[in-house]
Order: sequence, then structure tokens, then C-alpha cells
Amino acid sequence: MAAAPPLPLTRAMADIAAAIDARFDAFLPVPDDARADLYRCMRHAAIGGGKRLRPLLVAATADLFGVSRDAAERVGVAVEAIHVYSLIHDDLPAMDDDDMRRGKPTAHKAFDEATAILAGDCLHALAFEWLADPATHADPFVRAELVLELARASGPSGMGGGQALDLAAERTPFDLATVTRLQQMKTGALIGVSVEAGAILGRVPVEGRRALRGYAHDLGLAFQIADDLLDAEGDEDAAGKKLRKDAEAGKATFLSLLGPERARAQCRMLTEQAIQHLHPYGPEADLLRALARYVMDRDR
Repeated sequence: MAAAPPLPLTRAMADIAAAIDARFDAFLPVPDDARADLYRCMRHAAIGGGKRLRPLLVAATADLFGVSRDAAERVGVAVEAIHVYSLIHDDLPAMDDDDMRRGKPTAHKAFDEATAILAGDCLHALAFEWLADPATHADPFVRAELVLELARASGPSGMGGGQALDLAAERTPFDLATVTRLQQMKTGALIGVSVEAGAILGRVPVEGRRALRGYAHDLGLAFQIADDLLDAEGDEDAAGKKLRKDAEAGKATFLSLLGPERARAQCRMLTEQAIQHLHPYGPEADLLRALARYVMDRDR
């Protein structure tokens, strides 16, 4: 059984989950017209459930630089909107064909495929609308950099390209280097931009983000190895989704290539390495350190 997160992290996770749900609730009011089901579908997918790891990474990094929680939450909900859109599309019959997500029916099951596709498209667009809004940050250069970095992390050099590689993995045997590249794009890119966004909000120059980028890189890989272990060994009720899919599809994963013991050792090594990247920071980075340990020990 996975260890429970330490209490300060538990509180931080509960707080960010409530804050992100409140933002989605405020940003996605159901209109009194024919778009109502579109908005209901977005709300179904976005509100409730999920670890909210990415918004918490934004907030925890922003806290290092004295950024207001309002700005961090606005950026966090934009990053989470991209994540949710990707889950809606990943769950479609043309992709992973899943029926459950976060313990409830997937968007295309709760509504229909066309509405689910449009809900994902709209969450993608809204993420950039929210980032570009002057309410997010007074400095237009900060807003422009946030948009640029999230676009890079979402597109063919990031999450979208990683998903294309993941689809190819069902028909092509991948070696460890290719699986690592796939996961750095599909999973690691959004984790990376979440950490980077907190520094951008704090107006930290690019050369001052090296340690945080190293932390995010290793955290992203540790997260995916833990995900592979969870997919093979976890409990579907706790995870809130179907497991064992990668093995059934014959995909190469960190687990299939390394074996369980080497995969666990690699996950531990990456976690400790991520924490070591934070050596320039003191106790103010303890939440980021706790998040790294949680990634390794989670059960969902």
C-alpha cells in the first residue's frame, strides 16, 4: 500500500484542488443556449477528481518568488485545462478507447464523441485565452512567454508529439531511449512547463531556471515510471480508471524494458536527483521536495 502524503502536502493538494475546481466553475458557466451540453461536458471532465499535480507545481514554484496566489492559480487552471483536454481526446475510441476517468464515465461516454471532441478543443483554446488575459499578469511580456512555453509543451515537440509516438508504440517495438523520449514529450513537457511557469511569473531569467528545469525533467520521468508500475500493479478502484492497458496493447514501457525492480530503483534515483536539483533553495522549496517523494509513492 502506498504511503499517505505528509500532512502539509495533503493540505496543499486539497487546497489547490478546491481552488482549481472553483476556477473552472467560475470560468465555465453553463449558457442558456444550444451550447449548454458543450459546457456541461467541459465541466464534467474538468471539475472534480485528479491529482492537480500541474497546478500545484505552478503554485509551489511561484511561491519561491513571492508571486500572488491569484496569478499562480490562473496559470495553474490554464495548464490543467490543457491536461484535461488531452485526457478527453486520449479517452476517445480513436485513441485509448477508455470508459472511465477519475472514477466517472469519460466525456464521450457521459455525452457523445462529437461533444467530447469539441469540449477538448474548447479547453485547449480557453487555456491560452486565460493566459493572455491581463488579469493573469500585468506584464504583457510575462503573458507572452507563458503562452509561448505552454504552446511548445502542448504541441508536436511536446505532449501532442508524445501522443503520436505513443500510438506508434502499438505497432513498432521501441527501445529504452525511444520510450524515454516519448515520455519526456507526452508527460514530461506539461510537468516541465508547470515548473517553468512559476519562474516566469516570478520574472526569473532563463539562465536562472536551470535548477528548476533539472528538477522538472527528473520529476517527469519518475512520474511516468511510477505510472507504469501503477498500471501493472495498482488497484483500478483507487486509480479511477482502467489499468493494465499497456501490457494488453503490447507497448514497450519503462516497466517492460527494465523489469519491476530496476524500474523502482530508477524511480527512486530520479526522485532523489530531482530533490538534489533544489539545493539552491531552502525550506521554501520543501513543497516541491515533498511532491517529488509523493510522485514515487502515489497509488493513483
